[in-house]
Amino acid sequence: MPDKRLKVVVTRRLPEVVEARLSELFDVTLSEGDVQMTREQLIDAVRRADVLVPTITDIVDAGVLAQAGENLKLIANFGAGVDNIDVATARQRGIHVTNTPGVLTDDTADMTMALILAVTRRIPEGLAVMQKGDWNGWSPTALLGGRVGGRRLGILGMGRIGQAVARRAAAFGMEVHYNNRRRLRPEIEEDLGVRYWESLDQMVARVDILSINCPHTPSTFHLMNARRLALMKPTAVIVNTSRGEVIDENALTRMLRSGAIAGAGLDVFEHGHEINPRLRELPNVVLLPHMGSATVEGRVEMGEKVIINIKTFDDGHRPPDLVVPAML
Repeated sequence: MPDKRLKVVVTRRLPEVVEARLSELFDVTLSEGDVQMTREQLIDAVRRADVLVPTITDIVDAGVLAQAGENLKLIANFGAGVDNIDVATARQRGIHVTNTPGVLTDDTADMTMALILAVTRRIPEGLAVMQKGDWNGWSPTALLGGRVGGRRLGILGMGRIGQAVARRAAAFGMEVHYNNRRRLRPEIEEDLGVRYWESLDQMVARVDILSINCPHTPSTFHLMNARRLALMKPTAVIVNTSRGEVIDENALTRMLRSGAIAGAGLDVFEHGHEINPRLRELPNVVLLPHMGSATVEGRVEMGEKVIINIKTFDDGHRPPDLVVPAML
């Protein structure tokens, strides 16, 4: 008797518990190796799947969707962001798109604070000294960083993650400012103890640390461009755990090299894993390989959301994390 279960194709390795549950519920094809699919492999996947489970590194654009088979009805993205998917084209072709929002808030906010501390306290430089065996003992002037307490933190994007960063920063004694597409309700501002700036230019010119926590959309592409980066204090630090495309990476590199900006902590990059080589060489920059959401708990919760979205869709109901173009 033929298998009537949904044919689900997963593009990357997921936590074992997630893969096991997918295998129980669906006719699933799992990734054998943890490497990104080629475009040809991705096209083959959409041709034979009822449901595609891609990750943020899989570019499901109009060209890929044009090759999709008639049975593809759901793209259940393993990730909160969906800028890797042409959602509008998918909808036009009758293909639903879901994501996994909300589960990575605390993990990403923790990493934001980790980067703030790493840059301002020069932690990687100290680590390098120890690993090289160059430490000759304590010195009163060695590797002097800066105290975060009392500094002004500017948060660009005050959604769930931005608010979680604000709460953590307040615990460190920081003065929190923010810019957002929409101002928060007064009671939320009071609870968080934050100050709203309608003008991003005015905010970035006044803060000591700027945290990027907004999504990548057409309106936020290079929001931190050369002109806006030049407004920052020469003693300021910029941290990005959101999307690399929000910052003009070449402009940032030039300013970090010249000392126009004091430092940066980056977990995401404008061109994915292809990072400006000049950026790698700078001692005042902390670079991480997109680790913001890399916790066991977070990855499993993402997988659980993917499964719930597929199962709900299979049962004939609206998936709880359905993405529509108006949301973007």
